[in-house]
Amino acid sequence: MTVAGYLAVDSGGSGLRVAVGVPGRPPSAQGESKEPVRTGERGIDPGHLMEQLAPLARRLTAEAGVDRLGAAVVGAAGFASLGEGLRAELPGALARELGAPSVALAADAVTAYVGALGPRPGAVVAAGTGLIAIGTDLTGWRRADGWGHLLGDCGGGAWIGRAGLEAALRAHDGRDGGSATLLVRAEERFGPVRGLPGLLYPRTDRPALLASFAPEVAASAAHDAVAAGIVRAAARNIAESAVAVCPESGEPEVSLTGGLFKMGDPLLVPLREELARRLPHARQVPAEGDPLHGCVRIATDLLTGRLTLPGEPTMLHVVTAKGG
Repeated sequence: MTVAGYLAVDSGGSGLRVAVGVPGRPPSAQGESKEPVRTGERGIDPGHLMEQLAPLARRLTAEAGVDRLGAAVVGAAGFASLGEGLRAELPGALARELGAPSVALAADAVTAYVGALGPRPGAVVAAGTGLIAIGTDLTGWRRADGWGHLLGDCGGGAWIGRAGLEAALRAHDGRDGGSATLLVRAEERFGPVRGLPGLLYPRTDRPALLASFAPEVAASAAHDAVAAGIVRAAARNIAESAVAVCPESGEPEVSLTGGLFKMGDPLLVPLREELARRLPHARQVPAEGDPLHGCVRIATDLLTGRLTLPGEPTMLHVVTAKGG
């Protein structure tokens, strides 16, 4: 008897995470590639993705005892704005190289949503260094923020870290709004604050460096009013993004996912209060899984013909064996 399985791929800033399995069971084999997929003139490079994915997928398919792949799902960071090349080339490449007749390409926000809530109406805030909110009423997708550390990602790790360092510099200068506590923590972490511009501005990983200071802000919030104000402002911003995407009627669910929320009560207590006040009709629930889990869910539903999520070219792009 031929066993048809699925391929689920989560492509992010740290590389690829891949799972192979069959519907109704946990993934039978998992692996990863540590090299992030390159971007070029047409956005995310489909050739570079396949160079890494094809040998890994073949090995995992053999390990899982899967005879053929009936469906493949690739969730990619940046797909919403950088997915032109993937949409044009990846479905054909996955069919040729791995024999997958049905393919879904998804924005990482979509896979984070499905991993957290599954195919139910609601809103998910995914936050780490950056921040994006995504919601659906199952007829279409809505997203808010995710504009990067210079233009948005309000309430995310880089946003909190930058605000904390600004407060440290205000204390150094003697300006209003400064925090002596954050000044001490900044100098313990980065050295004399006069050197911060030279440390930060040339770095290509500036958002991550800013975000590395966010836990210091959260840890100071219990005894420092300025730090507490920054964390409360982050909670307001996060709640605003959730409100912007959450269905206005029915009984939607709201979930939080991502490393930012590991900061715990300093952020979560004011955030839960904001969400309860602004979204009284919504139910706050814990995230069930991560983006790879979301890819597995989409792949399972695609393979079994039960995919009910709304399709949109830049959010969830589905190509079936019949060309749908």
